[in-house]
Amino acid sequence: MKIKIFFNKKEIEADLNDSETAKKIYNALPIEAEANTWGEEIYFEIPVRAEEEQAYSRQNVKVGELAYWPQGNAFCIFFGRTPASINSEPRAISNVNVVGAILTKKDAETFKSVKDGDKIKIEKA
Repeated sequence: MKIKIFFNKKEIEADLNDSETAKKIYNALPIEAEANTWGEEIYFEIPVRAEEEQAYSRQNVKVGELAYWPQGNAFCIFFGRTPASINSEPRAISNVNVVGAILTKKDAETFKSVKDGDKIKIEKA
């Protein structure tokens, strides 16, 4: 399931996986929200409710991965270190359901331009 993420006059393509959470997110699109930043992670609340999915749930994630944080009903975009990181890789505050990834790792770096309060929109591609 391909999606597009729009922010600061930029457009990034990503793929969602086959998890139940990813399907719920895809079916809820389009979603528009204001970004929150936490280190090199963007997150924002979305109108999706999902429980932790054992097969897709973890705290350590990779640059460019997209996730859903069940505790905050939030969509997360990881593009670098977070305050919870132990090494150079991103780490969520608690387990997240990984729901997909940005198509090219280089595109993940463009999210560094996003500030708290910036508008983000996710659409079906």
